[in-house]
Amino acid sequence: MINYDEEYEIVAKNGELLGEQSPAVMRKFKGIAGEVLKDNKLSLKTKELVAVGIAISVRCDACILSHVRNAISAGVTMEELAETVEVAILMGGGPSTAYGAKALSIAEHLFNEKK
Repeated sequence: MINYDEEYEIVAKNGELLGEQSPAVMRKFKGIAGEVLKDNKLSLKTKELVAVGIAISVRCDACILSHVRNAISAGVTMEELAETVEVAILMGGGPSTAYGAKALSIAEHLFNEKK
Protein backbone atom coordinates (compact mmCIF):
# COMPACT_ATOMS: atom_id res chain seq x y z
CA MET A 1 0.00 0.00 0.00
CA ILE A 2 1.21 3.50 -0.82
CA ASN A 3 1.96 5.76 2.13
CA TYR A 4 0.38 9.02 0.97
CA ASP A 5 1.28 10.79 4.20
CA GLU A 6 4.93 10.11 3.39
CA GLU A 7 4.43 11.33 -0.18
CA TYR A 8 2.94 14.58 1.14
CA GLU A 9 5.99 15.02 3.40
CA ILE A 10 8.35 14.51 0.47
CA VAL A 11 6.47 17.04 -1.66
CA ALA A 12 6.61 19.56 1.21
CA LYS A 13 10.36 19.03 1.74
CA ASN A 14 11.03 19.37 -1.98
CA GLY A 15 8.99 22.58 -2.04
CA GLU A 16 10.93 23.97 0.89
CA LEU A 17 14.22 23.27 -0.86
CA LEU A 18 13.00 24.93 -4.04
CA GLY A 19 11.84 27.94 -2.00
CA GLU A 20 15.25 28.20 -0.33
CA GLN A 21 17.14 27.95 -3.61
CA SER A 22 14.80 30.09 -5.73
CA PRO A 23 13.01 32.39 -3.28
CA ALA A 24 12.10 35.18 -5.71
CA VAL A 25 10.64 32.83 -8.29
CA MET A 26 8.67 30.87 -5.72
CA ARG A 27 7.28 34.07 -4.11
CA LYS A 28 6.04 35.14 -7.53
CA PHE A 29 4.67 31.69 -8.33
CA LYS A 30 2.81 31.58 -5.00
CA GLY A 31 1.47 35.05 -5.72
CA ILE A 32 0.10 33.93 -9.08
CA ALA A 33 -1.38 30.79 -7.54
CA GLY A 34 -2.99 32.83 -4.78
CA GLU A 35 -4.54 35.16 -7.31
CA VAL A 36 -5.79 32.39 -9.60
CA LEU A 37 -7.01 29.95 -6.95
CA LYS A 38 -9.77 32.01 -5.41
CA ASP A 39 -13.46 32.35 -6.08
CA ASN A 40 -14.24 34.55 -9.05
CA LYS A 41 -16.36 33.72 -12.09
CA LEU A 42 -15.33 30.12 -11.44
CA SER A 43 -15.46 28.83 -7.89
CA LEU A 44 -12.33 27.62 -6.14
CA LYS A 45 -13.89 24.15 -6.19
CA THR A 46 -14.21 24.25 -9.99
CA LYS A 47 -10.68 25.58 -10.41
CA GLU A 48 -9.27 22.79 -8.26
CA LEU A 49 -11.14 20.19 -10.31
CA VAL A 50 -9.64 21.72 -13.46
CA ALA A 51 -6.20 21.56 -11.83
CA VAL A 52 -6.73 17.89 -10.91
CA GLY A 53 -7.69 17.08 -14.49
CA ILE A 54 -4.66 18.86 -15.90
CA ALA A 55 -2.35 17.27 -13.31
CA ILE A 56 -3.59 13.83 -14.38
CA SER A 57 -3.20 14.64 -18.08
CA VAL A 58 0.35 15.94 -17.68
CA ARG A 59 1.23 13.10 -15.27
CA CYS A 60 2.48 15.22 -12.38
CA ASP A 61 2.44 13.17 -9.17
CA ALA A 62 3.11 16.12 -6.88
CA CYS A 63 0.45 18.20 -8.62
CA ILE A 64 -2.08 15.39 -8.23
CA LEU A 65 -1.30 15.11 -4.52
CA SER A 66 -1.62 18.84 -4.01
CA HIS A 67 -4.73 19.52 -6.05
CA VAL A 68 -6.68 16.47 -4.90
CA ARG A 69 -6.16 17.63 -1.31
CA ASN A 70 -7.06 21.21 -2.23
CA ALA A 71 -10.16 20.06 -4.11
CA ILE A 72 -11.36 18.07 -1.12
CA SER A 73 -10.74 21.09 1.11
CA ALA A 74 -12.82 23.12 -1.35
CA GLY A 75 -15.71 20.68 -0.90
CA VAL A 76 -15.57 18.29 -3.85
CA THR A 77 -17.07 14.85 -3.58
CA MET A 78 -15.58 11.55 -4.68
CA GLU A 79 -18.14 11.48 -7.48
CA GLU A 80 -17.02 14.89 -8.77
CA LEU A 81 -13.41 13.77 -8.68
CA ALA A 82 -14.29 10.57 -10.55
CA GLU A 83 -16.02 12.60 -13.25
CA THR A 84 -12.98 14.87 -13.50
CA VAL A 85 -10.80 11.78 -13.93
CA GLU A 86 -13.08 10.68 -16.78
CA VAL A 87 -12.47 13.99 -18.59
CA ALA A 88 -8.73 13.68 -17.96
CA ILE A 89 -8.79 10.20 -19.49
CA LEU A 90 -10.60 11.59 -22.54
CA MET A 91 -7.92 14.25 -22.95
CA GLY A 92 -4.86 12.29 -21.82
CA GLY A 93 -5.52 8.79 -23.10
CA GLY A 94 -4.34 5.54 -21.58
CA PRO A 95 -1.67 6.94 -19.26
CA SER A 96 -4.33 9.10 -17.63
CA THR A 97 -6.11 5.96 -16.49
CA ALA A 98 -3.14 5.14 -14.23
CA TYR A 99 -2.77 8.68 -12.93
CA GLY A 100 -6.52 9.08 -12.59
CA ALA A 101 -6.66 5.92 -10.52
CA LYS A 102 -3.90 7.33 -8.34
CA ALA A 103 -5.87 10.57 -7.87
CA LEU A 104 -8.90 8.57 -6.74
CA SER A 105 -6.77 6.45 -4.42
CA ILE A 106 -5.35 9.61 -2.84
CA ALA A 107 -8.86 11.02 -2.47
CA GLU A 108 -10.09 7.82 -0.86
CA HIS A 109 -7.19 8.01 1.60
CA LEU A 110 -7.96 11.65 2.44
CA PHE A 111 -11.71 11.06 2.81
CA ASN A 112 -11.04 8.10 5.10
CA GLU A 113 -8.61 10.21 7.12
CA LYS A 114 -11.41 12.74 7.75
CA LYS A 115 -13.66 10.09 9.31
